[in-house]
Amino acid sequence: MDAGPAQQRWELENGVQDVSNPDTYWKYDNAEQQAIQNQKPWAKDPHHFKSVRVSALALLKMAMHAKSGGNLEIMGLLQGKIMGDTFIVIDAFALPVEGTETRVNAQAEAYEYMIDFAETNKHAGRLENMVGWYHSHPGYGCWLSGIDVSTQSIQQQYQDPFLAIVVDPHRTIAAGKVEIGAFRTYPEGYSPPNEPASEYQTIPLSKIEDFGVHAKHYYSLDVTFFKSSMDEHLLGLLWNKYWVNTLSSSPLVNTRDLTSGQISDIAEKLEAVEGQMAQSGRMGRYPGAGFERRGRGGGGNAGDQQLHKIGVDAAKLATEQIKGISSQVVKDLLFNHRLLPQRQAPTLVQGPSDMESN
Repeated sequence: MDAGPAQQRWELENGVQDVSNPDTYWKYDNAEQQAIQNQKPWAKDPHHFKSVRVSALALLKMAMHAKSGGNLEIMGLLQGKIMGDTFIVIDAFALPVEGTETRVNAQAEAYEYMIDFAETNKHAGRLENMVGWYHSHPGYGCWLSGIDVSTQSIQQQYQDPFLAIVVDPHRTIAAGKVEIGAFRTYPEGYSPPNEPASEYQTIPLSKIEDFGVHAKHYYSLDVTFFKSSMDEHLLGLLWNKYWVNTLSSSPLVNTRDLTSGQISDIAEKLEAVEGQMAQSGRMGRYPGAGFERRGRGGGGNAGDQQLHKIGVDAAKLATEQIKGISSQVVKDLLFNHRLLPQRQAPTLVQGPSDMESN
């Protein structure tokens, strides 16, 4: 079954790659996985795992589950295997948990469901192990909070290899592609070497402190996506449900709380930078000196860097709003059959000399 234009666009935006040999990822060799488990190379190198390959089926399941939670966090588990320094995520399934806007709590019911699900999978011939967990951060980016770091550290201690995936459903709706991140925590007492700065992401002012305190306790993995003929049928069936929900919803309406929160957050960040620059001025510093240093190859002062980040946040917000408006215009023209009024050709006005010649 060939994917429709909408599914093809979704796969293109998320960089989903076709796999020529499905057995590479879908075939599970129990002896091979047991040998890897016995060797435990990740115990010797905290940076052993470097990437994650996620099936398009698992990606779509996580995106739909995260979206269904709205402003509440959701949680689920990941099934797959290990290939060298890469996690292969074949499937994902949701857990019945209690979610709030800042955390998810797994109760006894969730653990019982997890055990029953794993046993049922084994009986059905699905031998993949649990290789990680996922949860959502509605509107505040893909990173690990203090609670997430603690949860992931415990999982790595007792059932490694294990990874954490975070999905932001609000930014997924606004951007049109799945906002996702994958992470591993460092062992207790381990000091990571100086690493290059990671790509900047928008984090609300209320979350910056939590982000900064725990940012050195984990590292991110490269995330790529794949699909094959083996999951094409299931992906198509699941996509029909996802596509109907997407058509019947408006990104502008669904993300209005996120948008208003981002505008308020940008205003608060501007006020904070203004206060810092005013204080620098009272102390005899020249606030604009950072721009001169940047022009000569320097990084600029802290105020300049903060203003640059705020500009990035504002530009991203504007781009998301333009995408949302464009989407609504296309839907309106497509489903309401409203044709744009045809422009009439301009009428030439005759001048006095033309009138006399006539």
